[in-house]
Amino acid sequence: MQSILILFILIMCYKKRIAIIYLAACTALSSVATDYTKYVNPFIGTQTDDTGALSGSTFPGPTMPQGMVQLCPETEQYVTWDPCCGYDFNKDSIFGFTHTHLSGTGCTDLIDISLMPTTKHVTPELLKKGIFALPFKHTSECACPGYYMVELKGGENIDVELSATVHAGIHLYHFPEGKEQTVILDLDRMTFRGDAYYTGRRAYQIIQSQIRVIDDKTIEGFRVVTGWAKLRKVYFRAEFSRPIASRILMDGGRNAGGSDVINGRTLRAALSFDPSKGKEVMVKVAISAVDNDGARRNMQAEAQSWDFHHYVDAAYDAWEKELSIIDIDGTDDQKTIFYTGLYHVLMQPNTISDVDGRYMDTNFEIKQMPAGQSYHSTFSLWDTFRAAHPLYTLLYPKIAVQFVRDMVLHHETYGYLPIWDLWGQDNYCMIGNHAIPVVADAILSELPGLDVERAYKAMVESSTRTHPNSPFEVWEKYGYMPQNLQNVSVSITMEQAFDDWCVAAVAKKLGKQQDYERFIKRSEFYRNLFNPATGFFQPKDDKGNWIEPFDPLSYENPCFVEGNAWQYMWFVPQNPQGLINLFGGVKPFIQKLNENFTLTETSGEVNGNASGFIGQYAHGNEPSHHTVYLYNFAGQPWRTQELVEQVRSTFYNATPCGYAGNDDCGQMSAWYIFSALGFYPFNAGSAEYVIGTPLFRRAVLHMPTGKDLTINAPRKSDKAIYVKGVKLNGQKITDWKLTHRQLIEGGTLDFTMSEKK
Repeated sequence: MQSILILFILIMCYKKRIAIIYLAACTALSSVATDYTKYVNPFIGTQTDDTGALSGSTFPGPTMPQGMVQLCPETEQYVTWDPCCGYDFNKDSIFGFTHTHLSGTGCTDLIDISLMPTTKHVTPELLKKGIFALPFKHTSECACPGYYMVELKGGENIDVELSATVHAGIHLYHFPEGKEQTVILDLDRMTFRGDAYYTGRRAYQIIQSQIRVIDDKTIEGFRVVTGWAKLRKVYFRAEFSRPIASRILMDGGRNAGGSDVINGRTLRAALSFDPSKGKEVMVKVAISAVDNDGARRNMQAEAQSWDFHHYVDAAYDAWEKELSIIDIDGTDDQKTIFYTGLYHVLMQPNTISDVDGRYMDTNFEIKQMPAGQSYHSTFSLWDTFRAAHPLYTLLYPKIAVQFVRDMVLHHETYGYLPIWDLWGQDNYCMIGNHAIPVVADAILSELPGLDVERAYKAMVESSTRTHPNSPFEVWEKYGYMPQNLQNVSVSITMEQAFDDWCVAAVAKKLGKQQDYERFIKRSEFYRNLFNPATGFFQPKDDKGNWIEPFDPLSYENPCFVEGNAWQYMWFVPQNPQGLINLFGGVKPFIQKLNENFTLTETSGEVNGNASGFIGQYAHGNEPSHHTVYLYNFAGQPWRTQELVEQVRSTFYNATPCGYAGNDDCGQMSAWYIFSALGFYPFNAGSAEYVIGTPLFRRAVLHMPTGKDLTINAPRKSDKAIYVKGVKLNGQKITDWKLTHRQLIEGGTLDFTMSEKK
C-alpha cells in the first residue's frame, strides 16, 4: 500500500513539475540519508470507514509546526460537525480553500478566508449564490508536510498547489489555456446558509466583515465571528502575482459597484485576471488575530518571495527538523503511522501572535510578547493533557515552557487556567481544568525557563476560584460533586480529584505543606462516590443518597460526560493502588478489569465520541487511554503488553481511515507514539512513565539535553510482545516505571522480549 502511494505521488508530482526538493520530501527515492517527511501521510485520519466508526477528523492541507495558518480544501457545502475539520476523504467536490482549521476536534470552528479559482464567467447573480464547487478525484490529489496539490475537474481543469508559512497561506493556480481566470474570495464560508446555525446553545454567526481593495494586486479585510470561540477576529492581506483586471464586490445581493470597500455580513468578491498575461496566478494570504497592520507585517516578514517552491522548501526544512528528533527501526507502514502521528501532534497548539509579538488576550486587549517570542492558542486540554503535552515536555521542552507561560498569561487575564483555549478565548468545553496537570508535569520535570511560583499560583487559584462546572465551595463541603447541584457530577469528581493531586504534588515539591495537605485530601474525594455494593462510581445527591436508577452501561447518565460508568471507573491515575483497595484487593480488581475488556453489552445509544471498542474500553475517546496500563499495578504487566499490542495493531493503520476516533489535536497520535516506544505517561502530571511493550527493535530519541536515549528490543517480533526484563543503562527496572529525569539523561533502555508471557 505504501509503495503504491509513493509511486503515485512520484508520478503526480512529476506531472505537475514539482521541484526536486518536493520529490525528496514526498517520495522514498530521496537522496537525503534520512528523510522523515516521506513517512508523513497527511491523509491518515481524513476518512470514516464503512461503519462510520473510524474518523480522525484530520485534514491534509499544508501548515507549519504550531502554525497559525492551516490551509486546506473544504469538501462540505456548509459547515458540519462531522468532520469538524471541513475535509472528508469520502467526498468528491471542493468548495474552497480556507486558511484556518482544527485538527481532529469534536467541535467545529475557524475555517476562515476562503479562496476558490474558477473559469466560469462570474456575474453578480452567480456571485450572490456563492457556490463554485468543482469535483476532483483522489488520484489527482497529493500531500506531504507543507504542500498540497489537487486537480479540479468539472470541465474547468484547474491545478491548485498550496503551501504555508506560520502566518501565511500560499496558493498557486494553474488555469487552462484560453479560459477565464477568476478567484472567488468568500468571507461567508463559516456560516450555515449564509446566516447562522445552531448546535445546542451555540450560535455561529458573522458579526461584521470587510473587503477593501488596496491596489490592483492587493486586497485586505477582516471578519468578526462569534461561535465556539466568542468574538473571534480574523484580519487578512491577500497579494496577487498579477494585476486584477476586473472585480465584483458584494454583500449578499448588494453590489458595491465601483467602490473599493464593502462592509457587511455575507461578503464575497470575484477577482478576475487577464488570460492573455499567463496561465498561473499566485496568491499569498497573511492573517492576523490583532489587526490589518499585523497581517501586513506578517506578510512582509514571511512571504516576500514570489517563488512558490521557496515556501515548499522552507516547510520541508521545518518539518524535517521537528520530526528528526526520533529515529525508529520499523516497517514502512509503522514509520508512516508513527511519523504522521508526530506530525499531527506538532500541528498544534497554534501560534496566535503576530511576528512582532502582538496578540489579543482574553479581555480583547492587544498585548505584547517579548521580542522573538510567540503566544499560543488551541489548547484542547481535556484531550491533550494525557499524552500530547507530556510528549512536548519530554522532547520539545522549549516550546512546552512557552505553552505553560501562555496558560499562565491566560489565567492572569481570565481568572483561571484555560479549559479549552481557542483563538485566544476560552470556549469552556469539557470539564476539570487540565491545564493543571500540564503545568505540574512541566514543574516536576524541572523544565528550564519556567516561572515556577507564578505558575503554581495559577494552579492554586484555578483550583479554588469557583467558575462554571467547578463550584469549589460545593467540592470542599461535600467531598464530591452532588448531581443535584452539579451536572456530570461523577466525571467532574473523578477528574477534579486528579487535578487536585497535581496541585498537591507541586506543593510538596515546593515545600508548601499546608497546601499539600489540603489538596492531597481533595485528591481522594473520588472515594466518596464509589458504591461497594455495585463496584462502580455512582452519583449522589447533596444528602448523600445514591441516585437511582443507575445503569453502568448507559451513555445517557447525566452524571457522566462522553462515557459510561465502565469507562470512568478507572480514572484514578493519581492513586491506582487506592483504586485497587476500593475493589477489595488485587484479585477482585483484576476480575473487574478483565470484565471491562470482555463485556460487549450495550444499553441504549452509544455516545458518538465512543469508538474503538475492546469490551467497554473505548480507545476512540480519551477517558480510556490509560486503562490498558492498569494491569502493571496489579501484578500482570503481561496483560498490559497484550492490550497495548492489540490497540496498536487494531486501531491504527496507514490509510485515510487510520484512527479509531477523533485525533483531538494529536492526543490519539501521541498515545501511539509513546506506546510504540515502550512507555506511557499513565499519570500525566507526575513526570513519570509506566512501561508497556516496544513496537520497534530499535529507536533513538535525540534528547534536547544533547544526549541520546537508545531503546533496544533486539528480539522484538510480531509474536514477541512480552517484556521479560528491562534495564536502563545496565540497571534493572523492577517497578515498571521511568522518570523524566532518567530519560533525558540518555543512555540505553534495553528490553528483553519473548513470545511467552
